Amino acid sequence: MYLLEHDAKDLLAAHRIPAPTGALFEDAEAISATALPGAPWVVKGQIAAGGRGKAGLIRKAATLAEAQSHAAAIIGSTARSRPVGAVRIEQAVSGAQEAYLGLLLDSATAQVRVIVSARGGMDIEQVPRQHIQSELVQTDAQSLVDSVHRLARNLPVNVTAAVRDAGERLAHAFLALEALLLEINPLFVLADGSWVAGDAKLVTDDNALARQSVLRALLERRARAYPETALKLQHGFDYVVVDPAGEIGLLTTGAGLSMMLIDELREAGLKPYNFLDIRTGGLRGQTTRLVQVLNWIAQGRDIRVLLVNIFAGITDLAEFSRLLVAALIEVPRLKVPVVARLVGNGLPAARATLSAAGIPLHVDLDAALTEVRRHLNRQ
Repeated sequence: MYLLEHDAKDLLAAHRIPAPTGALFEDAEAISATALPGAPWVVKGQIAAGGRGKAGLIRKAATLAEAQSHAAAIIGSTARSRPVGAVRIEQAVSGAQEAYLGLLLDSATAQVRVIVSARGGMDIEQVPRQHIQSELVQTDAQSLVDSVHRLARNLPVNVTAAVRDAGERLAHAFLALEALLLEINPLFVLADGSWVAGDAKLVTDDNALARQSVLRALLERRARAYPETALKLQHGFDYVVVDPAGEIGLLTTGAGLSMMLIDELREAGLKPYNFLDIRTGGLRGQTTRLVQVLNWIAQGRDIRVLLVNIFAGITDLAEFSRLLVAALIEVPRLKVPVVARLVGNGLPAARATLSAAGIPLHVDLDAALTEVRRHLNRQ
C-alpha cells in the first residue's frame, strides 16, 4: 500500500520522526485560520505518486485566502492519472538544507538498499551519482543503523549528525511497519543541526496487514482514500479499476496471469476495465464473491463485454461454471456478452453448463480474444 503523505507522516510520528505541523482537508471551504498552524504554509495535494511538485500539486501560501485558493484548485483535479481528493497544509520550512534518506527492500537479494545524499528535493533524479551513497545490507535494525552511519561519514559535516539520527529512527520504523519503501525527501536539516521530514513516501506490504494492527486501523478509518486495499482487507481478494473508461470487464484469477492478460489486451489495442485475482479457492460453493465482483464491474460506464479467464489448479471448473451462471442471473444490471476461457479440472461438465447458458467455452486464449473483438465490433 502506497500511503498518502499525510498518513505516512502520522504513522511515522509514532516512531519519533518529526514533520512540519500540518492538517488534512478534503474540502477547501473547511480551511480556516483556527484549523491551520502558523503561516506561511505549503499546500500539498495528496496522491499516491511521486513528482507532485512538478505536477503543480505543491504550492506556497502566505495568506489564508491564498491557501484556500490553492486548495480549491488542487482538490478534485487529476494528476499523474490519479484524482486528488485532499490536501495537506503544513508550516513552510525555511533556511534548511535539503538532504535525502531512503530504505528500499531489494526483492532480488532479500536485503535492504540504504541510500543517503546531502542533496535532495524535487530534482533528486538529477543529483550526480557521486553525490549519492548507497549499499545493500541485511534486514535487521543493527545492520541498517550501521549502514547509515557508514554512509553518513561521506557527507558534509553540517548534515552528518542529522542523517545519522534520522537513519536510526527510520530503520526501526521500516522494520516495525514491514515496509517495502521508506523515503524522506527532502530531509530538512536546520541550522541548529535538528531535522524534520519535509516529505515522506511510505509503501507497505499488503500481505503483512494481518500483523499490522495500526495499518488495519488506518484502512478502516480512511477506506475512501485507499479503496482497493480496503476492499482486499474486507473481502480477501484483489480488485482494482485500471481504466475507468475500459470496455472489457475481467473475471480472472491469479495475480500474475491477470496482469499478463491486461498487458496482452492493451498491446492488442483493447481496453480492460479492471484487475482481479478472485481466488477461486475462496468461493466455497457460494456465489457471494462472484456477485460482488460482477456488481463492481457493472459500475463501469463503458463495459461492453465480460471476459472470464480461469486457469484452475485444484478448482473444480464444473462447480465454478455453475456458480458463474447463477451469479450472472443475480446481477441483471450487467447485460453484456460473456466470453469464457477455462482450463483445468472438470472442463467437460463446465462446457455443458456454460453452453446451456449460451456462453461458449474456449480453452485457447487467442480464440477467446477473437470472440471479444467480435462482440466489440458488433456494438
